[in-house]
Amino acid sequence: MITKLLVANRGEIAARVFRTARSLGIATVAVYSDADADSPFVALADEAVRLPGVSPADTYLRADAVLAAAGATGADAVHPGYGFLSENAGFARSCAHAGLTFVGPSPEAIAAMGDKVAAKALMDAAGVPVLPGAVFDPDGELDVAELAAAGAEVGFPLLVKAAFGGGGRGMRVVHSGAELADAVDSARREAASAFGDGTVFLERYVADPRHVEVQILGDSHGAVVHLFERECSIQRRYQKIVEEAPSPAVDEALRASLGDAAVAAGKAIGYTGAGTVEFVLTAAGEFFFLEVNTRLQVEHPVTELITGLDLVELQLRIAEGEALPPEVLGARIGGHAIEVRLYAEDVPAGYLPATGTLHDFAVPPGPGIRVDAGVAPGSVVGPHYDPMLAKVIAHGRTRADAARRLARALAGARIHGVTTNRDLLVTILREPDFLAGRTDTGYLTRHDPVSGEWSPETTRHSRVRAVAAALAGQAASRAAATVLPGVPSGWRNVGGAGQRVRYAEGEQTLEVVYRFGRDGLRVTVDGEPVGESVRLLATSPDSVTLEVDGVRRAYAVHRVDGAGVWVYVDGPDGSSALREVPRFPDPTEAVAAGSLLAPMPGSVLRVLAEAGAEVTAGQPLVVLEAMKMEHTIAAPRTGTLTELPVRAGAQVDTGQVLAVVTEPEPEQH
Repeated sequence: MITKLLVANRGEIAARVFRTARSLGIATVAVYSDADADSPFVALADEAVRLPGVSPADTYLRADAVLAAAGATGADAVHPGYGFLSENAGFARSCAHAGLTFVGPSPEAIAAMGDKVAAKALMDAAGVPVLPGAVFDPDGELDVAELAAAGAEVGFPLLVKAAFGGGGRGMRVVHSGAELADAVDSARREAASAFGDGTVFLERYVADPRHVEVQILGDSHGAVVHLFERECSIQRRYQKIVEEAPSPAVDEALRASLGDAAVAAGKAIGYTGAGTVEFVLTAAGEFFFLEVNTRLQVEHPVTELITGLDLVELQLRIAEGEALPPEVLGARIGGHAIEVRLYAEDVPAGYLPATGTLHDFAVPPGPGIRVDAGVAPGSVVGPHYDPMLAKVIAHGRTRADAARRLARALAGARIHGVTTNRDLLVTILREPDFLAGRTDTGYLTRHDPVSGEWSPETTRHSRVRAVAAALAGQAASRAAATVLPGVPSGWRNVGGAGQRVRYAEGEQTLEVVYRFGRDGLRVTVDGEPVGESVRLLATSPDSVTLEVDGVRRAYAVHRVDGAGVWVYVDGPDGSSALREVPRFPDPTEAVAAGSLLAPMPGSVLRVLAEAGAEVTAGQPLVVLEAMKMEHTIAAPRTGTLTELPVRAGAQVDTGQVLAVVTEPEPEQH
């Protein structure tokens, strides 16, 4: 029997496991890095042990430190969560040697599936359909001829994948032989950084399939069952952002075939605990094995909501030696569930990770809404770990019900201080192809938010939100005034120019001009009236109620002073993050034309050019590493690289100048 459980993970999954453990009467232990000292998951545990450092290699990937924490607290079991050590067979083996119950499959099963090359061979022998491929180890220089031959045998396009990892890291799509060597070299480096092993393999790339996975459970008495499928096709950078159960593309016959293949995979490795068998599904209904994730999945809540089962509880009971209960053996699908991953990232900039302090974070509760969060108001989102803030999940009687509920909850959420992918997620949930179930791994290629197709525009609603920000600001100013505090700023007994406030929202600016007078409120945005009739019904520093052309709306306003003034406005028509533009900008803040700025904090992995060199637009100059991913920074124009102030190994902050490219002087005639 488990009496005290250490969770060898962080963020929302640690919090998730603690909730179930507490409901079962099990004491809990957290481990935390220095960067996570104030994270919510730490406070949820009964005890917590510091892992000195901030990088994963120094903290959550240190098996010895985690085992020492278990010993210091008297924990008798370890739950690995997902990521970090969760699929490390050596760690599972070390837990057993230390007398700890590892909440997961056997070390042998983890090892069998952790080597994705050997796993494919094992699945092929078990009768599970697989794709052809070839493997390359991480040592030494690449043999270009051998690589070219392997690429030709597999066929293009092909996929380069990390043999000992997942989550999209160490993965590249290659369309021709000319790209192959660079892709393999880059994938090996990224895989070594993320997983400690740079082995990669080549695999036939199926263009735009569906990504469908099957949840399995196995007990120590030999039973293995499946709990139906999940659709995880909408991905960016090969990482899932929208997941649902059941799949809109799977009928009962296909569900039975997928389930049989998943159970066969589980039995082939003697699986115990919760695991996931992943497949690609073609438009013709053929499916092929991808991998077995020998752990709990990020998207497990959708399976929980359609079955009514607690998968973490089942993991713990299986680890204690219990047989699968009747409710698992006789599970049925009830309704539909959709999950989205809320990331701190700048979507229009190419899904770049974002950092900062969450000044506010709240998702409105409602029927069928579940939030698994790893953050709270005041949480600092740094560059060290995966940028996922929370998972928001909705359950409904139908798929349309779940999508509608989830979109409304996200649109009404207060998320202030960090750029997120919330707008993208809401747009997906309301988009016709998604609602019709026309989703595959090419979905975000056809509906590309980076190209600007889904970028926010200056809509009438965003203009009104800017007005609400300005009026809340004037209310704050008058509340602090010592002379005539009851008179609103911008009030004129006679005509006048009115008060002006400028805001930046993304790449656009909005200039609000308002005036109070005997004839009421007059307000324009960028010189255009926001409506024929505007009435201010109520105002305070943190709320504004406006009636525009007979329609009344209330807006919540959150103002943050610090590095500039930020105003966050939430209303029934959406949200805006507005930066107040100073009337008199500081000239020292300007940067030289042609400057290439760091889009995020991180470390410089490589510098690919030298100062004084002639470069062309799009030429890679610097490679950064942030949140376990590589990001290439390219020249914004053709010209001379006049400044290159960074070196490999340097730490950089957002907005720091990485390079300056100067355009050539025009020829004199």
